[in-house]
Amino acid sequence: MTAELPTFTLTFEGRPLTARPGQSVAAALTDAGIRAWRATRGEGAPRGLFCGIGVCYDCLITVDGRPAQRACLVPAAEGMALTGAPPPLPRPSGADEGNAS
Repeated sequence: MTAELPTFTLTFEGRPLTARPGQSVAAALTDAGIRAWRATRGEGAPRGLFCGIGVCYDCLITVDGRPAQRACLVPAAEGMALTGAPPPLPRPSGADEGNAS
């Protein structure tokens, strides 16, 4: 028989989630079935955990009001409030046309 690890609660967009000591924010979100919490600029493609080591910045999230935190590096904590990134801004006009003006 294995002992159950203790759990605690944090929230994502106001929804309560259960996490375990030692988990990153990204791991807690993934365990809860949340795979994306921001979108790319322009196309709005979903983004979440990718590299898992803080290099790619795909997992940026707002933690307790602090924006642009890497979810894969932030340890989950009791009572933490997580929010996804705001909707992406549209690309500037002509940005995809290859103009160097």
